Amino acid sequence: MDIQTDTPQEILEAVIIRFVGDSGDGMQLTGTQFSDTSAMFGNDVATFPNYPAEIRAPQGSLYGVSGYQVHIGSVEISTPGDEVDLLVAMNPAGLKTNLHAVKPGHTIIVDTDAFTKKNLEKAQYETNPLEDNSLENYRVIEVAMTSLTKEALKDVQGLDNKAITRSKNMFALGMVYWMYHRSTEHTIEFFQKKFRNKPELIEANTKVLNAGYFFAETLELIPNAYTISPAKMPAGTYRIIMGNTATAWGFLAAAEKSGMELFLGSYPITPASDILHELVKHKHFGVKTLQAEDEIAGITSAIGASFAGDLAITTTSGPGLALKGEALGLAMMIELPLVVVDVQRGGPSTGLPTKTEQSDLLQAMYGRNGESPVIVIAASTPANCFNFAYQAAKLTLEHMTPVILLTDGYIANGSAPWKIQTVDDMPEIKNMKLTEAKEDYMPYERDKDSLARYWAVPGTPGLEHRVGGLEKDKISGNVSYVPENHEYMTRIRAEKVKRVQNYIPTQKVEFAQSGDLLVIGWGGTYGSLHTAVKHLHEEGFKNIGLAHFHYLNPLPANTEEVLSHFKKIVVCELNTGQFVKVLKSHFGKYEFLQYNKIQGLPFSNNELKEKFKQILS
Repeated sequence: MDIQTDTPQEILEAVIIRFVGDSGDGMQLTGTQFSDTSAMFGNDVATFPNYPAEIRAPQGSLYGVSGYQVHIGSVEISTPGDEVDLLVAMNPAGLKTNLHAVKPGHTIIVDTDAFTKKNLEKAQYETNPLEDNSLENYRVIEVAMTSLTKEALKDVQGLDNKAITRSKNMFALGMVYWMYHRSTEHTIEFFQKKFRNKPELIEANTKVLNAGYFFAETLELIPNAYTISPAKMPAGTYRIIMGNTATAWGFLAAAEKSGMELFLGSYPITPASDILHELVKHKHFGVKTLQAEDEIAGITSAIGASFAGDLAITTTSGPGLALKGEALGLAMMIELPLVVVDVQRGGPSTGLPTKTEQSDLLQAMYGRNGESPVIVIAASTPANCFNFAYQAAKLTLEHMTPVILLTDGYIANGSAPWKIQTVDDMPEIKNMKLTEAKEDYMPYERDKDSLARYWAVPGTPGLEHRVGGLEKDKISGNVSYVPENHEYMTRIRAEKVKRVQNYIPTQKVEFAQSGDLLVIGWGGTYGSLHTAVKHLHEEGFKNIGLAHFHYLNPLPANTEEVLSHFKKIVVCELNTGQFVKVLKSHFGKYEFLQYNKIQGLPFSNNELKEKFKQILS
């Protein structure tokens, strides 16, 4: 049912909410339900899940805290936000690790039942923060959520104590729904679908959700409910979508548009696994998926599928990309279409598997033996993961060389509204496939404009040929050790990638088209950089432009022209300066300033604004 209230409402433009607790407290589900409900209401939304790498970190520990931040608004929302308006802390560890993010004077909801002596010790509190006045700068709402949840479910049959206690996240969600005038209807429908075979769980979660909603209505500490009006967005049908899901759907659209079957060969790895999970669901679209025994098997199975005529992809994250390097060089040598999706995470080695970073760029550009350039592109938002997955498929099919698509944990696990597109609206995808015998067929004959070789699928009469990792004769494809031929083939493969410049968009600049400072970024930092530059423009700094790159190899043809229009250039990356190295290798006469962060976290709006003002001063 859709619960309403007659309580006067304060209208807000935007609000930032963070749910935190143990890994088993359901914070990801709670945040997802709140963001989905807000998106259905019409708000613009951006989310940031943040959770530990351990499946079950020690309960109550500081490093075991799982969090989900959601930023909703009636205005443009490009990031999950910086400082939090509302923190919901299910235990002391969640409070301690997230208190720094709460704006002074704003609201904290805590489950007082969790503030036991044992849990306070685990969180390294010497005194109880609810009693020592350390929270006097905040509006603290103390709620015995666990006890109230048990009370709400005392008459529900078929639940053990563990199942009852785990429902307390829905009590918190009900409170937040009331505070921000959200309907509970969507979440109750979610219960009915998720637990359709367990009616006792539908009843329990619905009761606790409503109990939290009505409890919030009685609290004097919340005198007004808040409301955030729907955002003004371009007309169309929207849904909330995660970056990994959008990536999977982009490949589905590309397969449909190109009339080809989609093959994914992949080994599960955080945070890329959800692409495999999503594509497994779509066998009815002709999708073939293989969960391989390791990273090498994943990519080599995809190369085999490409050789057989499929649109072939493989997915991974940092360490997996290293393992795929040799086979990726093989695909480049054979000149077959293949897309490798690298959902970047904190490294090196196992590093920070659930945290975001942009530290795989140089590996994507150069991480293979010999001279082996491939096309490298990057998505920049959860929603446009769809577009760049589609574009990766288009480029690999039309240019007969592998494409690496870079996303990262931030946008892969984050979600945002996505305007649903139809396949008819998507750009045409051609391919180099030969469907019948070609007179005087030569395997390495090339298109004169793109230099892409033609694609002969095995079993086509008259198109018999051989492939492999040994150097090929420039026309016949036979193995060749002729020195001049090797140099020719090395240069022609590089030139083929360079000519992709003729088929990709020119680099756009947002805000000032010339001036004192050009901010450069790439990939998943777009929301943070766009928001910071936008805010500075609103504050009167009209001389700052933003160039955010999606095409990294080759770079857009007008890149130097863009650089020439600004006095200073700063490149912002979540690494130690990898894109800077790429830019310097091409445009050495320019001075590139750097702003880097390697903390497993995205840029904050405030730190970027401070840095840009410092450069301008």
